[in-house]
Amino acid sequence: MPDGDTATSVFGARWRFSDCTPVDFDDEVAIEMPINIRFGSVPYAVMMATPADLEDFVTGFSLTEGLIEHANEIHDISVEPGAEAVSVDIRLSPGRFRTHLRRKRQLSGRTSCGVCGIEDAQDLPQTTRRISPNAPPINTGAVAKSFAGLRALQPLHARTRAVHGAFWCDRNGEISIVREDVGRHNALDKLIGALVRARISPDAGFIMVTSRASYEMVEKAAAFGVATLVTISAPTSLAISRARETGLTLVSSVRDEECKTYSGALAG
Repeated sequence: MPDGDTATSVFGARWRFSDCTPVDFDDEVAIEMPINIRFGSVPYAVMMATPADLEDFVTGFSLTEGLIEHANEIHDISVEPGAEAVSVDIRLSPGRFRTHLRRKRQLSGRTSCGVCGIEDAQDLPQTTRRISPNAPPINTGAVAKSFAGLRALQPLHARTRAVHGAFWCDRNGEISIVREDVGRHNALDKLIGALVRARISPDAGFIMVTSRASYEMVEKAAAFGVATLVTISAPTSLAISRARETGLTLVSSVRDEECKTYSGALAG
């Protein structure tokens, strides 16, 4: 299945509780398949993901996993589509690849978990990057504007109602880059990868995602260096504490009329 196929048609029956009568239907469902991630042909992870924007995905994944610090440390990305899975091979710079080979980590990927496979809690990924306390805050109006605009910019979700979205918003709340995936972590990695490859500065805007704020989502945003992460749903306790440790402004529980800040602050 080539990179870019995101949905497929399926047939089923819809049952009405009122009269127990089945009605045939034809739905579009989001494609989910294994993505074999390899570095220099050495297997690293199998992530369940939507097979689109895979070069963005593995670039963002490499950054948020701590395998690279800059996009130019990736020398080449090769995507090999298959009927049952897609293999993506990343060729790192020689120094980065040697560091990678010395690093022991086994990761069994799932769309619902961003730290599966870690053997000890002490091995949880933690970026050393800290957000500058002098970073200018995002205006509340920009958050409201981006929230109102995201609904029209999720084509796969509109077709399937089964995927998350990650959005890059400028400081005025205009959305310029969107990535979707069945996994919220994957959608964020795809967005971060797109930003890194386009050499867009983390200071130029903020990230919004259609999910809860978990530890891993905060960690990925902080690793990229963005100062503000906005999540549509509520945060977890560990996400809040990690946001406060890194200096990330965490905005969550966004609604038409309000939002909540759990770390940092917005401008009035």
